[in-house]
Amino acid sequence: MTQPYVLLARLAGPLQAWGLVSRFDRRDTHLRPTKSGFIGLLAAAAGFARDEPGSAAGPHDSDRPELPDRPDRPLEPLDELRFAVRADRPGTAVRDFHTVGGGRYPLRPRDLITDHRRAQQAATALEGATGPTFGTLPARAVTGWYGAPKGIAPDPESGTLLARRVGRDPMITSRSYLADAKFVAAVEHTDKGLLEELATALEQPRRLLWLGRKNCPPAGEISGGVHAGRIEDVLARTRLLPNAATERPWTWIEVPAGTPGASSVADHPVSFHTVHRSYAPRWEKRVRIEPGESIGWDHLL
Repeated sequence: MTQPYVLLARLAGPLQAWGLVSRFDRRDTHLRPTKSGFIGLLAAAAGFARDEPGSAAGPHDSDRPELPDRPDRPLEPLDELRFAVRADRPGTAVRDFHTVGGGRYPLRPRDLITDHRRAQQAATALEGATGPTFGTLPARAVTGWYGAPKGIAPDPESGTLLARRVGRDPMITSRSYLADAKFVAAVEHTDKGLLEELATALEQPRRLLWLGRKNCPPAGEISGGVHAGRIEDVLARTRLLPNAATERPWTWIEVPAGTPGASSVADHPVSFHTVHRSYAPRWEKRVRIEPGESIGWDHLL
């Protein structure tokens, strides 16, 4: 039987957000990292793009670096990674309720060029202004306007730039997060070299990394190294993270379909394409683990 290996990762930060069915005006979060979110983090660290086939795509231009010493390796091996996550500190669910697009803004040249109604209202102030043309004085002359014109494109008849939408109504949004959470994520594969390359990429990432959402940067180092063994055994040998909330944390482990006690979750990434991203179902089982001490986190302290 081929020896399996496991890459450990510490996912900790002030905020995390692992969306399941998020849309722009309502962004939810799962109560733990998703497989798609963690695979996406690995893909970003390795420098791969979203817009190619596969669960994460290969480079889309010739000057982007590949995984070290494997210039022709596609990212299909990430499809084969077995995933698990341990909730050492589940954190607290919080919601950020706010508005987008509200408030008054100083006028900009394109606002006057593309929105003739705003230009007419600001004309008197602009003619009399001796300071910066597009500053606070013209803005006061257009007190009823909010935001900026959207959908700017040439008019088909005159060629003049026009805004298709000049509405100023702010959008109300609700965004959920996990605050002060700490997780141990793990992926298993028989290719030790692949996991070691990914471990290196987590500490020397080629793209920015975040914990599910772009405003959720990770705190401290991420990689916990590569260890021999199956994912269940490695997590059981891995010490609790500092300030853990329990001595027997819940752990979700990917298992074959039909495993007794397993449930289905649709977070296996099929495509990370910006427009056509898609996911497939997989199976996982929730168990409690009483972590040992043989694998520590001293290098992260």
